Formats: sequence, C-alpha cells, structure tokens
Amino acid sequence: MKPLRIRIVGGSLAGLFAAILLGRDGHDVKIYERSSSGFAGRGAGLVPQQEVFHMLREIGVEHLASFGVVAEDRIYLDRSGEVARRMHMPQMQISWDVLYASAAERLEAGRYVLGRKVREVHEAQDVSVLHFSDGSTEEADLVIGADGVGSVVRGAINRITASSYAGYVAWRGLIPERLLPPAASLLSGTFSFYVARGNHALGYLVPGSAGEIAKGARRYNWVWYRFIDPADLAAAFTGTSGETYRFSLPRGEVPEERRSLLVADAERFLPPQFAAAIAAERTPSAQGIFDYEAENMVGRTTALIGDAAFVVRPHTAMGVSKAAGDVLSMRDHLRRGNDLAEALRLYQADRIAVGREIAAYGRQLAASSL
Repeated sequence: MKPLRIRIVGGSLAGLFAAILLGRDGHDVKIYERSSSGFAGRGAGLVPQQEVFHMLREIGVEHLASFGVVAEDRIYLDRSGEVARRMHMPQMQISWDVLYASAAERLEAGRYVLGRKVREVHEAQDVSVLHFSDGSTEEADLVIGADGVGSVVRGAINRITASSYAGYVAWRGLIPERLLPPAASLLSGTFSFYVARGNHALGYLVPGSAGEIAKGARRYNWVWYRFIDPADLAAAFTGTSGETYRFSLPRGEVPEERRSLLVADAERFLPPQFAAAIAAERTPSAQGIFDYEAENMVGRTTALIGDAAFVVRPHTAMGVSKAAGDVLSMRDHLRRGNDLAEALRLYQADRIAVGREIAAYGRQLAASSL
C-alpha cells in the first residue's frame, strides 16, 4: 500500500504502538494527545501477555520483559486476615511507566503532539477530517482513534458513542515498598486478594518508577473495587481543585476528608493487611468502571483501537494486550493490502469478535467477584 497520512487521536500505549509500527512501514504518522503533560507517572504495573511480548519485540524493547517483579503465589484472605487459600501461580508485573517512556522515545521529534485536543472527527469522501478545539481542521487518509473510554473518534463511525457506567469504582494506591507497613507485610511478594460481596480488594508489587526491581525499591499497587451510585459519581469525581472529572479522579485530587473516609471504611470492611496498605497511601486515585462495545471498529477512512473500540474491565488484565493485538492486526492488514477500505474491513473481521469476547469475560469476572 502506498504511504498514507495517518493521524492518531490519543497518546497512551495504544496510540504509541500504532505510531511506531505504522511509521516504520513508511506512513506519515502523527499522534495528537489532548493532555499537555502526557502519561508519564500515571501507570503502575502491567501484566504482560502474549500480544504484549510480541509488541515489545516489534518496537525493540524486548529487554523490558526481563525487568519485572514476580509474585510466586496467589493468596486469598478472609476478613480476619488469615490466608484462606494459597496457590502457586508465578506471575510477573512489568512497569507501565517504563514501557510508556521507552515507547515514546522511539518516535521522531514532532510525531507526538501534546496539548492538541481533537473535538470531532468525520469522514468526507476519501479522507477523514479532524476538528480541533481551537477551531482548526486537518485532513488525513486514515484517522485512528486510540482515545480510550471517552473517545471522540467513535462518533465518525458509530451511532452510540458513550461509555456506560458499570456501577462501581476502582480506588487505587501506589506506595513505595519501603513504606508498606509491617501490618501489611503478608502482602509483599504475593498476588493477594480479598473477595466479598461489594468489597473486592487486591494488590501486588510492581517495579519502581524507573523500573527498579530490587527489594525495597519496588512499589506496592493496591486496588479496591466499591459500588458508587450513579447519582453520586459526579460528587465522588470532584477533586480538590473543584474540577469534576468524567471517568476518574487523579492522584492529588482526592480531598483529605474523602481519603479519611476511605481509610475508615477499609478498617471496617477489609482484612487488616489491606486496611494498613490503604492507610499508607496519602494520594489515592479513583477509576470509574465503564463498558463500551463498538458496533463498528472501522469506516472508510477511520478505525478504532484499544479502549476506543472496546472498554474492557480491569479484572481481565487484558486491556494493553488487546490494544497491542489490535495494532499488530491493523499493521499486518495495511502492509499486505493495496486497498485501504479492504485492509480496514479485514482488520475489523479479525478483531471485533476478540473485543466482544474480552468485554464479556470482564463482565463475567466482575459478576463473580462483586
């Protein structure tokens, strides 16, 4: 296929993967990311699966696969903090932060544009047109939506574009291993769970912010799933700055009063080890859990990848893997074909059933653990 002008909306891992692979095939690729600061420091651990390992090799950072933290056992705690079940299931977590930074470094200067917000995308004859928040426009042979749960690119090819709230939130913490309290020492080195009706907590060690894996230099990542009524979500996602966020509440925006309530609730409802880990986190964050399944992943000159196409619940640990698989499939079909429309049709045929299956699996896991 002749080189295309490809514009990618969204600069997280899905967008970076697409920009690197398609740029190496000779296409004119540029990412537009609405955030002015990018995603550095926003991630924690990443459970790599087959597609992720494949992508690491493709973009030349396969060495990252060896810089992970291995949890040898999975343990399930009862309310008192006793180990109710233990399974030997070694699992490695690599650093999301390091992968993001390593991928971003592989783009040429000017290919990753921060602070450039796309308001809308529409298809016009043989191009897609990007409309920016400053009123300017740009045409592209192919626009790829990698803009996640709140995708604006969906509207170019789908009637239904809004992600639907699933009724619960993932509270998250990420603390230096050295600050993990002695009362939570049982959690260190294991993949730990507490599962009860309406209270599902888990945690595990991940590499340090620069990929450190030495004992004491790692970080402890915990997640606590809790129900929040839809009517209360806007209030829950209003931060100390006064801004109300649509899908999450970032680190540093959780009011101290709300953090104190979270700590108190953890003491009431969770095993003491998890309660201690939650209390040790001074700047927790919250992620709303949403669902979305695209009717169409492609149009004539527009395509969706990652969460822009299918928002899958974090219980699956497959979000990045799915995005990597989408990008690999799109690259392969564009590389083999001479007609863009046919390449996109084959891409959708290859990936739409996968997205639906993973989304259904996430809902199944949630039903069994909440």
